[in-house]
Amino acid sequence: MNAIITVVGSDKVGIIAEVSALLAKHKINIADITQTILSGNFVMMMMVSLDGADIAIDGLRDVLTKTGEEMGVEINVMAEKVFSSMHRI
Repeated sequence: MNAIITVVGSDKVGIIAEVSALLAKHKINIADITQTILSGNFVMMMMVSLDGADIAIDGLRDVLTKTGEEMGVEINVMAEKVFSSMHRI
């Protein structure tokens, strides 16, 4: 199963590294990633594969929410199918 992860917050050193390390720890592969800085705000979107992961999407959501709070950024996770349905024209 694929999921979309978004990270938004004030730019600072180590955001990508910390999120990527957490995903690697849970055997989650990053299939695609884009990031930019908009007026000093860090914005990142990742498509990840949960195939082979040692954590379910609900558990991942909890872990990333807590990590985001600790880092001072907002991290959201949703299944790719849900994301695609929400953004279908």
